Amino acid sequence: MSKLNRRHFLVTGLTAGAAAAIPAGAAHADPSPEAESAQSLASRGLTTDPFTLGVACGDPDSEGFVIWTRLAQQPLAEDGFGGMPQRPFTVQWQIYADERARRVVRAGATVAAPEWGHSVHVEVQGLGSDREYWYRFRVGPYVSPLGRARTAPHPLSYGGALAMAFVSCAQYEHGYFTSYRRLAEEHPDLVLHLGDYQYEYTKNSYTIPGGNVRHHEGPETETLANYRQRHAQYKADPDLQAAHAAAPWLVVWDDHELDNNWADEVPEKPEIPQPNFLSRREAAFRAYYENMPLRRTSIPRGIDMQLYRRIRWGRLATFHMLDTRQYRDDQGCGDGYRDCPAAVDPARSITGAAQEEWLLHGFRHSRAQWDILGQQVFFAQRDNNEGPAKVTSQDAWDGYVASRRRITQGWIDAQVRNPVVLTGDVHAHWASDLKLDYDDPTGPTVGSELVATSISTGGNGADSDPASHPFLAINPHLKFYNNQRGYVLTKIERSQMSADFKVVPQVQTPGGSVYTRATFVIEDRVPGVQQTYLRPLDPTLRSRGAMTVEETVRLETERP
Repeated sequence: MSKLNRRHFLVTGLTAGAAAAIPAGAAHADPSPEAESAQSLASRGLTTDPFTLGVACGDPDSEGFVIWTRLAQQPLAEDGFGGMPQRPFTVQWQIYADERARRVVRAGATVAAPEWGHSVHVEVQGLGSDREYWYRFRVGPYVSPLGRARTAPHPLSYGGALAMAFVSCAQYEHGYFTSYRRLAEEHPDLVLHLGDYQYEYTKNSYTIPGGNVRHHEGPETETLANYRQRHAQYKADPDLQAAHAAAPWLVVWDDHELDNNWADEVPEKPEIPQPNFLSRREAAFRAYYENMPLRRTSIPRGIDMQLYRRIRWGRLATFHMLDTRQYRDDQGCGDGYRDCPAAVDPARSITGAAQEEWLLHGFRHSRAQWDILGQQVFFAQRDNNEGPAKVTSQDAWDGYVASRRRITQGWIDAQVRNPVVLTGDVHAHWASDLKLDYDDPTGPTVGSELVATSISTGGNGADSDPASHPFLAINPHLKFYNNQRGYVLTKIERSQMSADFKVVPQVQTPGGSVYTRATFVIEDRVPGVQQTYLRPLDPTLRSRGAMTVEETVRLETERP
């Protein structure tokens, strides 16, 4: 067991020196009398396993990563404390070089405090670059599940191919989290979650045709106790736990982690007085940090939380993780599809000035093969009107045209080698070319966008011929559409980035299978997406009462 230097001591908040070894066998070991006494003291007040919410890893760099857990004996307790005694608990942690958890390379102990929902965030450093590790926690006799972590390549190294998956939008009531389970089985190196990790609604206030398949506990989330309970309900799902334990995650929020379509300090429906909105925002941010594998730089301060950040995967890729909610101007003409003059106002921004400059500075100084924007809402233009009027979603980048143009021009001016935008939010798979001027379809393609469908939001959805979607005819830069559930699995190499659009046709019943609906490739220094595979449309899906394309467009326009 290597000794902890002073810097590591400060970073991890070590409180009890080097931790006693966690047994590699069963959760309940047969310790020495001295160890048994220490365990009894450490676990005083615990009567059942507190590791009911699993483990997670996040924000890797070339020397380490964050490991996370949260203690909760009764995850769905209405008071938000998870059935935990209101006192701190010392939690031991260990990092292993092997999957059997026999070779300990780092160890320590930290405090799970009631003020932070008994959550644990340990920033582990001093590890080897471009390597797999495993980790787990212990409090008293209770041992957590084992999680897999990974460090990034050395900053001057490209490393091997990166298997990266990205996901969004997991409405617990609409379906089972089978996509998370199938994603875990892919053994990715890195997972990006692009928002709507949980939904704020009370039971059955957001329903799918035929009715929801399971239900939210508690009221609509407004207080810290509400948000803690809702996060716990999601985290207790075994499929989600499997995905967290499979690989490190990079997380950013969208709207439902707080309130549908919120914008900075403005709630979804500003016409309805909500004097508690800022306290609600503070509670949501605090609960989000408590439940995510984030570094201390993201500890919330009142109603503010630093979530945009950069993660470098050696010289192969830089991930610019954006926050398009906390700093945006309010939607100019409401949230839906509008022909809105405010959409082109150069003074309006979806990122805020500071984040925009941070991103442009990152472009100017990037030496990565791939610059990848992990963000929330549709980036490319999607006009749903065949005539001269431009009718677009005001909640997406279409509602902030000048902001989008400044950022696009920024990566052009900086000569970013391969700009790629990754997106969630819209509950469907999309692939598109990016333009500086979408009114000139013959103009140069300057980037690529890949959009992941939802994990479960919207229920099963339906398959269709991608070319039949009317948006593709109106917007020729849009290249692919599919309205089923799933995720996107990418392989990032120096020569190309390939993207498999994975589909789980059935999420309203558990245990569904997965297949690749289409594959697109982005070649090095060749902006734009190129389709290399398209699975034929399954005729049996058409016979199950699947929605028409017009119905899917209407649902997207009207959805919460």
